[in-house]
Amino acid sequence: MTGALFAVSDLHVSYEENRTVVDRLHPESPDDWLIVAGDVAELFASVEETLRLLRDRFAQVIWAPGNHELWTHPSDPVALRGQERYAALVAMCRGLGVLTPEDDYPVWQSEDGPVVVAPLFQLYDYSFRAPGTSTKEESLRRAYDAGVVCTDEVLLHPDPYPDRESWCWARLAETERRLAAVDPTLPTVLVSHWPLVRQPTEVLWYPEFAQWCGTERTADWHVRHRAVAAVYGHLHIPRTTEYDGVRFEEVSLGYPREWRRRGGQPQPMRRILGGKQ
Repeated sequence: MTGALFAVSDLHVSYEENRTVVDRLHPESPDDWLIVAGDVAELFASVEETLRLLRDRFAQVIWAPGNHELWTHPSDPVALRGQERYAALVAMCRGLGVLTPEDDYPVWQSEDGPVVVAPLFQLYDYSFRAPGTSTKEESLRRAYDAGVVCTDEVLLHPDPYPDRESWCWARLAETERRLAAVDPTLPTVLVSHWPLVRQPTEVLWYPEFAQWCGTERTADWHVRHRAVAAVYGHLHIPRTTEYDGVRFEEVSLGYPREWRRRGGQPQPMRRILGGKQ
C-alpha cells in the first residue's frame, strides 16, 4: 500500500466555518484512508452528509462515534435515543461503506507490515473524577457548582441502560472481547473519541470536565493491545503525546473560536501511518 492513514475528529459541521474546512479535506493519493474519531455533528442527516462526502474522496473511511452523534437533539427529525440511535448510525455508515466499531477491524498494510485499525466505542463512567472528590455524586456536584456541565447530561440518553456508566461498562466488555480476538502477532491503531488514559485531561482549563472524558478501565489498553498509536479527540486540544512508549494523537478540529486562536488556516488531518513523513 502506497497511501497514508490519516485521522481527524470533532469536525462539528453545524458551524459554517467548519464545513468550509471539511470541504478542503482531500487525500494525497488514491490509496489514502481516513479515520474520523467522532463528533462529526449533532444532527443525523449532517453526520450522513459529511461521511458520504469523505467516503467519496478516500479509499476507506473508519468512524468511531463521539458524544455529539449520540445526542437526541430536539431539532433532529431522527428522535432515536441511546443504543437505538447508535445502531441507526452504524446502519447508515454501512450503507455508505464506512467502517464502524461493529464491523471487522480492517488491516492497514504499512511498510513495516500489517497493522489492525480498531475503531472503539467505550463512552465514559465518571471515573475521571474532579480533583479532591471520591464519588461520582461528589464529582458531579463539584461540576454543577462550577458551572462546568457537559450537555450529555441532557441530550445523551443511555436507553435501554439505566445510566451512562452501565452503557459504558457493557461497551467495554464487548470491546475487550473483540480486541482479544485480534491476531496477537499484529500491532494495532486504537481509535476512540474519548482518550484511553486520563493524562491528556490534565491540561483542561476546567478539570471538572474530565469526568465526561473516558474511563480508568481503559488505562492499559494501549499496552495490552499492542498499539503503535492511539487516536482520539473530544478535548479539542490537538497534540501528540506519548504514554508507555505509545504515541497518542489528539486529532480534533474543534469549534471555530478555538482553532482561530491557533492562527492560520486549520489543517486538522493528522498522518498516523504511511505516506510521506
